[in-house]
Amino acid sequence: MPSPRQLLGLLSIIPYISAQFTYSFPDCTSAPLSGNGICDTTQDAVTRARALIEQLTTEELIANTGNTSPGVPRLGIPPYQWWSEALHGVAGSPGVTFTPSGNFSSATSFPQPILMSATFDDPLIKQVASVISTEARAFNNFGKAGLDFFTPNINGFRDPRWGRGQETPGEDAYRTSQYVFNLVQGLQGGIDPKPYFKVGADCKHFAAYDLENWNGLNRMSYNAIVSTQDLAEYYLPQFQSCVRDAKVASVMCSYNAVNGVPSCANGYLLQSILRDYWGFGEDRWVTSDCDAIDNIMNGHSFTATLPEAAGVAMNAGTDVDCGSTYPNNLQAALNQSLATVAQIQQALTRQYASLVRLGYFDPAEIQPYRQLTDADVNTPQAQQLAYQAAVEGITLLKNDGTLPLKKSIQKLALIGPWANATNQMQGNYQGTAPFLISPLAAAVDAGFDVNFQEGTGISSDDTSGFAAAVAAAQEADAVIYAGGIDDSIEAEGNDRTLITWPGNQLNLISQLAATNKPLVVVQFGGGQVDDTDIKSNNQVNAIIWGGYPGQSGGKALVDIIRGAVAPAGRLTTTQYPASYISLPMTDMSLRPSATSPGRTYKWYNGTAIYEFGHGLHYTTFKPSWRSGPSKSYDIASLVKKASTPTDLATFDTFTIDIQNTGHVTSDYVALLFISGNGGPTPHPNKQLVAFTRLHNINGQKKSTASLPVTLGSIARTDENGNLWIYPGTYTLTLDTPGTLSASFKLEGNAVQISSFPQNS
Repeated sequence: MPSPRQLLGLLSIIPYISAQFTYSFPDCTSAPLSGNGICDTTQDAVTRARALIEQLTTEELIANTGNTSPGVPRLGIPPYQWWSEALHGVAGSPGVTFTPSGNFSSATSFPQPILMSATFDDPLIKQVASVISTEARAFNNFGKAGLDFFTPNINGFRDPRWGRGQETPGEDAYRTSQYVFNLVQGLQGGIDPKPYFKVGADCKHFAAYDLENWNGLNRMSYNAIVSTQDLAEYYLPQFQSCVRDAKVASVMCSYNAVNGVPSCANGYLLQSILRDYWGFGEDRWVTSDCDAIDNIMNGHSFTATLPEAAGVAMNAGTDVDCGSTYPNNLQAALNQSLATVAQIQQALTRQYASLVRLGYFDPAEIQPYRQLTDADVNTPQAQQLAYQAAVEGITLLKNDGTLPLKKSIQKLALIGPWANATNQMQGNYQGTAPFLISPLAAAVDAGFDVNFQEGTGISSDDTSGFAAAVAAAQEADAVIYAGGIDDSIEAEGNDRTLITWPGNQLNLISQLAATNKPLVVVQFGGGQVDDTDIKSNNQVNAIIWGGYPGQSGGKALVDIIRGAVAPAGRLTTTQYPASYISLPMTDMSLRPSATSPGRTYKWYNGTAIYEFGHGLHYTTFKPSWRSGPSKSYDIASLVKKASTPTDLATFDTFTIDIQNTGHVTSDYVALLFISGNGGPTPHPNKQLVAFTRLHNINGQKKSTASLPVTLGSIARTDENGNLWIYPGTYTLTLDTPGTLSASFKLEGNAVQISSFPQNS
């Protein structure tokens, strides 16, 4: 029998299959709920929930601890499914039902987060999330989705082999923190909106989760050994942003263990950090990843029995079991004094308080989202936004001037295993899209005379299609090769073993290059592969990274190639050389050592093929300081005038004029990095501290970027995870090539601005 996660894998492969869970709302205007404390809208959510939970028998409490909650029929509480998905659009999952046709048969399918993050356009991220939550609410109003969605995935894309990197905003903790801060606002309707959440978001997977199945080591039993410094500096900042700053409704504990303790049984993570340090409230809940409580025993051998597993998870603070271990074993745990009824009551109070925040118990006429219908799904505005997100994220890696294609080019040879991709462009955790525009369909629609040849499969060694592909190239005005990563390998449950182009694709590209026709190579997929061969080949004129661009991905790509729109995306991951895989995935450390070249752009001491933040344009830009850093800053004065929390207080705001010195109207992403010698060594090479996307800068015109930098961004993390402002000389640098820089000094004594909880 498939586990919940295996079921989700089936749903991802066949998106039109979904669970037939029917939702209804409690009716607080009639018996048996009328007059119950849960219906008292003058009280806060926790008080209302507690009034309900105190009426439940122990049997009823235990029955409702799983993700498929039967409710409490005698009190008028209907069944509820806590597990719905909406990573980049309402998605197939046990809690979401797509109809075979007509209304609610599809939902807007945006690009995967790895590509949306490459836009570096957080107002757009908030807009996308707002559309997703609007469509989710419409689905819910007609009984076809829950109110709680297990999204977003905000683990750092630490290793290029990780199969789920496509679901994340990339490798940088700061960029991910900003992404999730904006995404959660769009999903929930603001920062801790009153009185109602729009939908409940869920930040996952807490914590240090970034391995699926590598060299036979499975995520279900993996123990991540992480230093406190790395935990505080890299693996947790995005969760802090999600919980403390964006006020997310729920958090998912992960399959892996952290330093010997399974995450869903880890009181240090779930209580000391999550609730005590970040202030995760009693109207918020923790869910296990699906079957993760079972894995406390069956994966990690942390307990001898399932009742013990249920007990340690409940004690640690896991409120909902996505699975059946709680419902089937908590009574035995109570009998063995491994858990208490009060703990189960607390867990359910948190769950139902969250439902109160979602308006679940209140009349439709007083709720702002209960009026949404199918007319609010797949709107023209949503479709345009999906296209815009794809355009903004697609990234130009190489170009010798061939792109955009000259208008005289009419005959295209479109070659490769992604050239006619449809479902592939969505990536995983997808729903049924209203339409899917392949590169082939988009090229034909744009008026090109297209000769399509697959040429080869993604991971194939079969060369029988080469001759037809080369013949098509020889007859064409230009050649577009669309290939990349096998999306069935780069997926949940699978890690890649290589970071080279799979199969014989490079061989085919080499033969296409030998035709001496203008050649554009498009790399699809979430992770980067080593482009050394095609980067150095002068007959490969341009390289584009297309990620997983969603329902309008083909149109976005073709419009960029023909110059209808201009590219301005930036890589959110480092493209490493193929030899990087000599570093074991299990090495969780960030800093370089005798056995490691270091991880992410901040610590990698090798030569990247393409850097984090790399991205080219169809024009040229010249930046200049309008307001740069002062020569020096007094640390004590900075901290004294800082607001709380200190890490979010403004250090300084810098403004930079960006002059478009070419003739093509284009967006520009301003990335501001810091490097310096303050504090203990080794230092990061550099770290991102601010960014913004400027839109539609006309040729020969100027726009101004405002870049506020926080104290937390200039601080350094010590070995205990504490943040310090250290004296020293620092340099601000704009963009990856370092097109503009300025130095300043921080003077005075070092000051600690945070105290990270220690694991006693």
